[in-house]
Amino acid sequence: MRGLRYEHPVAVTPVDAAGMDRQIQKSFDASYPKTFYDRRTVAWRTIGVIPPETNLRASLRSFLTGQVVGFYDPDTGRLVYQRSGDLGIAERFVLAHELTHAIDDQHFDLSRLDGLARACEDEASAAALGAVEGSAQYFATQVIARNPSTDLGDLVGAIIQGLGAQQDLAGVPPFVQSLEEWPYTTGLAFITQLAATGGTNAVNHALVDLPTTTEQVIHPDRYPIDTPTAVEIPDLSARLGARWGDLDAMEVGEEWLDAMLQLRLDGSTASAATAGWDGGVYRAWTDGRDVAVVLRTAWDSERDAAEFLRASTAWETAGGSISTATRSGSTVTLAFASSSGVLDALTSAIAAPSG
Repeated sequence: MRGLRYEHPVAVTPVDAAGMDRQIQKSFDASYPKTFYDRRTVAWRTIGVIPPETNLRASLRSFLTGQVVGFYDPDTGRLVYQRSGDLGIAERFVLAHELTHAIDDQHFDLSRLDGLARACEDEASAAALGAVEGSAQYFATQVIARNPSTDLGDLVGAIIQGLGAQQDLAGVPPFVQSLEEWPYTTGLAFITQLAATGGTNAVNHALVDLPTTTEQVIHPDRYPIDTPTAVEIPDLSARLGARWGDLDAMEVGEEWLDAMLQLRLDGSTASAATAGWDGGVYRAWTDGRDVAVVLRTAWDSERDAAEFLRASTAWETAGGSISTATRSGSTVTLAFASSSGVLDALTSAIAAPSG
């Protein structure tokens, strides 16, 4: 199905559910450093995309534990999957998914994704993951669909199992679930579209020349030519006060904004409001007690910017956020704070002339 040959055998290790959880826990600390995620937790709470009591790192641990039923490690070339006792359709789907990762890695070097993550290139990392997981989902689906003993219901069940879906995700905020599942769902749609119009060669090209924004994955017709506008936010800590300093910064893409808006608005409104994305970033500061965040976005046109402004204003009103939203041409700036007093200071800091 993949149209490629393995350059060398893949080391495959079956484990039970407890063994899979141990594998995940073993790599979790290195992949999700506590200090970094403690800072991001505070920023996301202040924006309002996760509840005030949520710990982002703990939520990610909860999502992964019991969710992951297989993985492939590009660093070691090792494939691990959860064996239930018989090689049923769900296990065949998981194996096909992970074996696609293995053959993709042997030809296209998937370790490049680790470099993006280490460099904190948030948007490029998410987009690349969408292409990689989309490829694995696409070819695994093709393998199972061509099995004559498989009916449609079994295939849908296998895909859900392949995503690692489980019923109990209590304690994992919807925003986190959305971001974690996105590479598998929208990534699949991206690769399916490429394969439909350009065949396997188009899929191979996407793994050589990885998409750089989630916009390109959501809208395959914009890959690879639609590149974003650079967005900058100055350091406002000195204007906020002597004790203020940097807390967190992150590139914010179309998928992140869409997932944010869908927390309080219907899906069609959110997707329409973010479809004209052209760049984005947030920057957060703290004095050790209070928090201030500026989220600035660029849009393809002033009309697109105005549509996002309307949607984000409705989003703020629906959630009662301590925030403001303003537009200047095709740029929209959102300001969030831990208190009304801090928001007033932040608004003044944004408006103050540079220099």
